[in-house]
Amino acid sequence: MNQRALLEVIALGPEDAVAAQAGGADRLELVADMAADGLTPSRTTFAAIRAAVDIPLRVMLRAADGFAAGDVDALCAQAAALRAEGAQEFVLGFLTPGGRADLAAVRALAEAVDGCRWTFHRAVDRAADRDALRRDLAGLTGPAGLDTYLTAGAAEGVAAGLATLVAEQARTAADEPGYAPRILVGGGLRLEHLPELRAAGLDAFHIGGAARPGGWSAPVDAAAVREWRAALDAPVVSPV
Repeated sequence: MNQRALLEVIALGPEDAVAAQAGGADRLELVADMAADGLTPSRTTFAAIRAAVDIPLRVMLRAADGFAAGDVDALCAQAAALRAEGAQEFVLGFLTPGGRADLAAVRALAEAVDGCRWTFHRAVDRAADRDALRRDLAGLTGPAGLDTYLTAGAAEGVAAGLATLVAEQARTAADEPGYAPRILVGGGLRLEHLPELRAAGLDAFHIGGAARPGGWSAPVDAAAVREWRAALDAPVVSPV
């Protein structure tokens, strides 16, 4: 029996959230300002979205475009405010100028959201050494901690990263050190990529622009999300 694949959709506000849930999304990633590739939403926006839907929400903790942490104390304060509002899951990830995991920043945010599950986002696709980053963060993994990597397998997107995603899923299945967190595939993901990814055992997918046929100036379209839901619910064909 095939396990239902997780579908996560980016939401900027309540209208997006309602449409995504109606289309079959299992979880939302809440962000602001997609011109900067997704920043921390306001406490007010989080509260409005939480009131509008009843599926899990992962809230971005990111102050500026790029993968530098910036003012970590301010981010920790935002995390505390969002937790006070009821946020229970988060998304974060920072790199040093040399492309290693910014352990000081990541640990500070992990402590600020202690007890919450969180995703290390696509900073992993810009890391100088993906495997080393996973090893560096291995001590933060767990059911109440780092449980997911959002990745395309390559900075250029899923089309360029397919082989890496398949290889890393095999390492996850083999319980290799550093590979316990679930792989959430996102970043240029297209429907045509799903058969190969699903056949390799990948079972979590993240979409943003694909849920908005009208572009980022338009809201999430429930029908577009429903198309992804149907594709993910189709039987998985194992490679011969």
